Amino acid sequence: MWFSRKQVAKSPPNQAGVLAGQREASQITTKRLGDAAESLALAHLLKAGLKLVDTNYRTPGRGGGEIDLIMRAPDGTLVFIEVRQRSGQSHGGAGASIGAIKQQRIIFAARHYLMRFNSLPPCRFDVVLVQGDLAAEGGRIEWLRGAFDAS
Repeated sequence: MWFSRKQVAKSPPNQAGVLAGQREASQITTKRLGDAAESLALAHLLKAGLKLVDTNYRTPGRGGGEIDLIMRAPDGTLVFIEVRQRSGQSHGGAGASIGAIKQQRIIFAARHYLMRFNSLPPCRFDVVLVQGDLAAEGGRIEWLRGAFDAS
């Protein structure tokens, strides 16, 4: 039987006392992992001298884009930053998940954001990769400046 995300199947609790279709509150979700990666990336970039302008900027409507972090570099450049987190390298790691379509959506969102300016500041698109488990020795943060461009 099919159930929407908002509906839960009426089934008996499992051994842990959780209904089928529900998750325990303590379970780590991809949203939580993504939020943690963005926080780590933000801290890393603030240490490097960038200043936070905006977070999670979304274009209105469906099919638009989102920019994880918008920051200002010390030289005045407006930096649009995509944060990607992957625990392993099985599918090419975090960097491999930023394909042409994802780049187009980020560029679209950046153009929408820039409409508020009378004169355009210098801009660039950076990517921060959070690889592995940062609590363990294998984790690392990699900052790719000018990872792609809008041309």
